[in-house]
Formats: sequence, C-alpha cells, structure tokens
Amino acid sequence: MVPRSRAEAAARPQGVVTRGTTNPNRLRRVDNWIVETCGDRLRDAADPLVVDLGYGATPVTAVELRARLAAGVRADVRVVGLEIDPARVAAAQPAADPPRLTFARGGFELAGLRPALVRACNVLRQYDEAEVAAAWRAVTGRLAPGGLLVEGTCDELGRLGGWLLIDSAGPRTLTLAAKLTRLGSPAELAERLPKALIHRNVPGEAIHGLLRDLDDAWRSAAAYAAFGPRQRWLRAVTAVRDAGWPVVDGPRRWRHGELTVDWSAVAPA
Repeated sequence: MVPRSRAEAAARPQGVVTRGTTNPNRLRRVDNWIVETCGDRLRDAADPLVVDLGYGATPVTAVELRARLAAGVRADVRVVGLEIDPARVAAAQPAADPPRLTFARGGFELAGLRPALVRACNVLRQYDEAEVAAAWRAVTGRLAPGGLLVEGTCDELGRLGGWLLIDSAGPRTLTLAAKLTRLGSPAELAERLPKALIHRNVPGEAIHGLLRDLDDAWRSAAAYAAFGPRQRWLRAVTAVRDAGWPVVDGPRRWRHGELTVDWSAVAPA
C-alpha cells in the first residue's frame, strides 16, 4: 500500500499558483489562430478534449475558448479549465456547462486527462526560464497521441502576443501577433515573447535577429501606412520572408497581424 504522504504527493497538482490576471477577449487572437491552425487535428480526434491550463482568477477565457472552438471547429468539443488554486475552481463552477465546459483542480499533470490540445497562456511567464522545458515535457507527455500544446503570453488586453506550437518532439513554430491599429513598432512584441525566448532578445540570439529584421522592414514599409497598417504589415512580413526567414504561414494569416516562423530559426543559441 502506498503511504499516505506519497499518495498525496502523486495527486497534488504540479506547478504553482500564478497571479491569475485575465480579461474578456484577452486570448481572442490565439483562440482564432488555434481554430485555423489546429482545427483539423481536433476534427480528426476521437475525443475532442481541450484543456485550458491556468485559466486564471475568472473563467472567462475558458468560456470563450469553448465557444470559439464549437463555432469554428466542431460542436461537440469539450473544454476543461484547470487551476491549481481550489478557490478559483470553486468560483468558476457557475460558468460550467457539463459536459461541454467543466472546471477542475490540476496543473502540468493535467489532472489525469489525455486531451487533444492544451492551451497554456500567461502561465510559464511567471516561472524561471530553466523550468520551461520540464513543464513542456510534463504536459506533452500526457497528451493524447498526436496532441498539441499551445504555450505563450500576451498583454492584458490581448493586443500583443507570442506563442509556441509544441508537440511530443518539442516546439514546432513561433507565432507573433499584434493588433495592427495599435502597433507602433514590431519591437513592442519583444515584451510578449514566450518565456523560453523573452530573455534571449539580445545580440547573437536568433530571436533578436528576427525582431530586428521585422522592425527594419516595418520602417522601410512606412510609405504603405497611407493604405493602412495592414498593408504596411503585409509588406514588412513579405520582406522578412524574402530575406530568408522560414515563414510558414501566408497572407491570409498576415492580414490578422500574425507572423509564424519555424522554431528552428529562433531557438535559443
């Protein structure tokens, strides 16, 4: 028989309680990207289970995630919001809509679930960089076969963001996203890089080179601002791609203020 202390340790959620700051529509950009980029994976899943890991002090982003996936991917998608703080789980229960949307206590161990996709936004930002890889492994090791982790961060209003698409082999892509009508310079995206990259925005690191080239291209495209910030962004991203950066999306996503590149091009040195 397992001693009580060891059993309790095994059941204890993995991770620490974060600040929990959240706002309505804060994660709209990443949610819409998930619908577009990961939709086929969820459509093909035997069990379309999605975990919103670390949804915060209120359940609003989990509610929005379920609504967006149901409208854009498949109506029977299930979302489980996980939080380490039991008070947050209790406070979220009035928003539950079983079985489509439920809330439970859990961390990187995913409360024993085997989801097809996990969204973890503004969670690892509050950890040390040295803890990031272990957290990725903990989550991806519990995904359903072929499952995906979307991990990143954004500002409080969701105007600037950066996230990684990760599978069992590790990160695959980095996406940068901005509300173009409020973007002064792509350099502002540096503040919202995922934790694995935010301290790497220094000369000699690839992410520094990407942001530098994107910022240079944005300035060179200043004349296109007369046609609106979207046209300026399209021109800047085209220049970055033509300069040799492995951009993996196209104008359809660029028009939303996004840029996605292969992880191998920006991975820390």
